[in-house]
Amino acid sequence: MTLILGTSAFYHDSAVALVKDGEVVAAASEERFTRKKHDAAFPSLALEGCLNEIGASVSDIDYVGFYEKPLLKFERLLETYLAYAPRGYRSFSRAMPSWLQTKLHLPREIRKQLGGKTQRRIVFCEHHESHAASAYYPSPFERAAVLTIDGVGEWATTSWGVGEGARLRLKQEIRFPHSLGLLYSAFTYFCGFRVNSGEYKLMGLAPYGEPKFAEVIRDRLVCQHEDGSYSLNMDFFTFPHTLRMTGAALERLLGVQRREPEAPVRQVDMDIAASIQLVTEELVLGLARYVHEQTKLHSLCLAGGVALNCVANGRLLREGPFDRIWVQPAAGDAGGALGVAWLIWHELLRNERAVNPSDAQRGTLLGPAIDEEKEIQQLKSQGAVVRSFDDPANLDREVAELLATGNVVGWVQGKMEFGPRSLGARSILGDPRDSEMQTTMNLKIKYRESFRPFAPSVLREHASECFEMPEDVESPYMLFTFDVNPDRRKATAEASGIERVKQVRSDLPAITHLDYSARVQTVSQQRHPRFHGLLKAFHDRTGCPALINTSFNVRGEPIVRTAADAYRCFLATQMDALVVGNQLMLRSEQPTAAVESSQTYLSDLAPD
Repeated sequence: MTLILGTSAFYHDSAVALVKDGEVVAAASEERFTRKKHDAAFPSLALEGCLNEIGASVSDIDYVGFYEKPLLKFERLLETYLAYAPRGYRSFSRAMPSWLQTKLHLPREIRKQLGGKTQRRIVFCEHHESHAASAYYPSPFERAAVLTIDGVGEWATTSWGVGEGARLRLKQEIRFPHSLGLLYSAFTYFCGFRVNSGEYKLMGLAPYGEPKFAEVIRDRLVCQHEDGSYSLNMDFFTFPHTLRMTGAALERLLGVQRREPEAPVRQVDMDIAASIQLVTEELVLGLARYVHEQTKLHSLCLAGGVALNCVANGRLLREGPFDRIWVQPAAGDAGGALGVAWLIWHELLRNERAVNPSDAQRGTLLGPAIDEEKEIQQLKSQGAVVRSFDDPANLDREVAELLATGNVVGWVQGKMEFGPRSLGARSILGDPRDSEMQTTMNLKIKYRESFRPFAPSVLREHASECFEMPEDVESPYMLFTFDVNPDRRKATAEASGIERVKQVRSDLPAITHLDYSARVQTVSQQRHPRFHGLLKAFHDRTGCPALINTSFNVRGEPIVRTAADAYRCFLATQMDALVVGNQLMLRSEQPTAAVESSQTYLSDLAPD
């Protein structure tokens, strides 16, 4: 047996992945354990949880991989500072302590964090190599083009290559400061959202606006060249040398001041969001067309933070040159832990690759499972009132009835998802037919902006009844948008701005976005039998094969991991019911003291 540990520690989203004999057996982000969003500490708790899940210990690890090369990244920081000096000294000086104390000594730090229990070789790969490997090796393709797009790794911001069998080779790259990920993050910052977490908000805001600024972005800010590459006009961006993404120059160009965080969203913010989203989609399509021209391949694998832009992915699937596309569900830096582990198995150890026709990601249900008996007993000891079901089918029917009558249900089952999407293991569920449900769940459950869209989970066998999806297309990881079928759409009354969120646009109004699209997860019996059972029960009860599925957390906290996390979040919000395994808890039956005490933890959360 060969056990390989991959990690993306000490950066934005620390994570670990364990690959045993070429198969991913566990993966998790540290934030789920520490409850600190985007925790950058060494993922010691995540590692412990993953090792316990597979019955192994640190001493069983044969190889350790790190998802990028710190010395190359440090070289970029130094060269960037020298290029802009004396500007940028403040950001440079703030970055140096962590580099001098930790990041330049990663072999020492990693061994220390592993308790000195392994002296095995520590393997470093380049950032975009790890992204590419995380996309290609688990994909269902024997041969494929690979495209990675993010903010920045060491120097690369975008790369493409080819995977064939067990070999993966990158061919070309675009280098910092020219970055599509940083361009999108710059506008995230300009519109008043937090970089590295607010990009989802910008994407969700885009359909409320008109792309009035698209032309000026194309003409003055970013140029796409004939070979699909692009370059930024750095006169309007400050991220190489300050702690801010943009400054006064961009405000003058756009004729509007940057929105302050937490200030009301303006119509101009919606128009700016629509504009950068459109340009981003065009740039992604241009890159994909060039890669297709160079490779002549029919399949494409995607990773990097920009690969989480499901609207761009949807356009690429519909309009792009590739017949098939597979996106790594943990496409951001956390997924790099998977990538480096697979690189060690295939490239360093020269093992062959067996292609799984579904994919080798195992539904991305890779995190530690709940210990239902133990965790429920702990909740009961704290006063929780629990109804137990011997037959899951009976529980599914009970929950389907709750959902059909307007209740919001927290749903915790088995292994935790790896990646930013909840896919039916740590989810909050609602009825998509309810026209008030989007606003209710945003404001009373998630405590977030009312415009934020919700995604549907739909029975795979009924997906084409609801959405414009070819019969042979799956979307198990909620990474593509598809349009609601025309026969399900409804004419909308006149409205403007955020008020448009209340428009009823289809017979599934809570998951139909302003442009009639939805970020769809297809759920099959094979991939996710437990969640499929609930969806089938809801379909039997209502005739509707879909549910709202959003991540089980509130604004400012990571997705829940344990039953205790879920119970606290359940009581602190306006959720009506919580299901953990085969146990049902109704809000109306919980002790008043528990409900009151749970409210305090919300005040401790930092806004995201």
